[in-house]
Amino acid sequence: MKKSLLILCTGNSCRSQMAEGFLRSYDRSLEVFSAGTKPAQSVHPLAVKVMHEEWIDLSLHKPKSVDEFLQRPFDYVITVCDAAKESCPFFTGKVEHSLHIGFDDPAEARGTEEEVLAVFRRVRDEINQRFRQFYNDNLTCK
Repeated sequence: MKKSLLILCTGNSCRSQMAEGFLRSYDRSLEVFSAGTKPAQSVHPLAVKVMHEEWIDLSLHKPKSVDEFLQRPFDYVITVCDAAKESCPFFTGKVEHSLHIGFDDPAEARGTEEEVLAVFRRVRDEINQRFRQFYNDNLTCK
């Protein structure tokens, strides 16, 4: 049976998009979606750039509202906001497991282009590591 996952944050422009991209790359049989409570106009261009470095294409992704998914049941809903700085969204639809795996918001990074890019790469790598662990612990046959 296919597992369905929703990755949730506020803007759906960086972290949730990267997590969706990684999960899809681990296992094509997963149904993975991402959404936000206040979706941005577009996926952040630096999120697209740093994921492209990992051979994952987010260029056609669009931020979506969580409202689009409220009628759909999910096995997992995972929030990825930085709980210390943001109010994490709450999913009111039908869900088997709700988890929080928080990350800094790379869109908040300031500095030179290279410094900001370094923050996007760090957060990307943290997302890859923690979602790979989640996948191995929860979604693979043991």
